[in-house]
Amino acid sequence: MAACLVTHPLDLAKVRLQTATTPGQSLFSMTYQIITKEGFFKIYSGLSASLLRQATYSTVRFGVYEYMKEQYTEKYNTMPSTAVLLPMSMVSGALGGLVGNPSDVVNIRMQNDSTLPVEQRRNYRNAFEGIFRIVREEGPGSLFRGLMPNLVRGVLMTASQVVTYDIAKNILVGNLNMDPSKKSTHFSASLLAGLVATTVCSPADVVKTRIMNAKGTSGGAVSILTTAVKNEGVGFMFRGWLPSFIRLGPHTIVTFLVLEQLRKFKVGMF
Repeated sequence: MAACLVTHPLDLAKVRLQTATTPGQSLFSMTYQIITKEGFFKIYSGLSASLLRQATYSTVRFGVYEYMKEQYTEKYNTMPSTAVLLPMSMVSGALGGLVGNPSDVVNIRMQNDSTLPVEQRRNYRNAFEGIFRIVREEGPGSLFRGLMPNLVRGVLMTASQVVTYDIAKNILVGNLNMDPSKKSTHFSASLLAGLVATTVCSPADVVKTRIMNAKGTSGGAVSILTTAVKNEGVGFMFRGWLPSFIRLGPHTIVTFLVLEQLRKFKVGMF
C-alpha cells in the first residue's frame, strides 16, 4: 500500500494507455493530458480501489509465499532452491489474484472512468461503493470478470517478481559480497525484479485490463482478445510496456524496501 501511494499516478496512466484504441501516446503525454483536462488530483483517480487491491492481492501473495518459505526452511533446515520457490510463488500468485480480483475490477473501472462518454461513466465514489454497485447492477459474478488472465498475471507477477528478487539478492550477496542488510542490496535486487516482472507480465496485464474495463455486453475474454488482435495487431499486448516498467520498477523497489524493514523490525511477524 505504501508503494501504491508512490506509483498510483503512473499506474493510472498505464491503464489509460492500455485501454486506448489508438496507440501513439507516451506516459508523460498521457499524464499531462490527465492533469490539464481533468485536474491535478485526477492523477489519483481510483486511489481507494488501488489501496484495497494491494491490501488484498499483494498481502495474500506475499504472505502465502513467505509462509511457505518459512515452513520449508523449518522442515528441511535449508533454504528452498529455485525449483521449489517457483511453484510456491505460482500458488501464492494465483491465490492473490483470486482474492484481489473484485478490487482489481473496481480499480480499473475507476481509473478509466473519465475517458468514457458522460452517459457511460460509472462514477463510483470509492472502492466499496463500486463493489456494492457492481453486485447490485451486474451480479456478483461481475466481480470476477477477467479472472483467468488475472490469475495468470498473478502467477507470472509473483513468480517473476519475488523469485527474481530472492535469486538476485542471493547473487549480489554471494557473488558480489554485498551486505544483505543494506538498502543498496535491496534496491539493486528489486530493480532487477521489476524489469523481469514487467516483461513477463505485460501481455496478461493488457488483456486483463481490456476485459475488466469492458461493458457487460462486450462478449467474453476470447471475443475481446480476438477483436483487439484483429484491429490492433499482436503488438497491443505490449502496449504501455515502458510506463508499466516506470511504474512497476519504483513499485517493486518501494515494496521490497518496506518489506525488508518490516522483516527487520519483525512487524506483523511472530
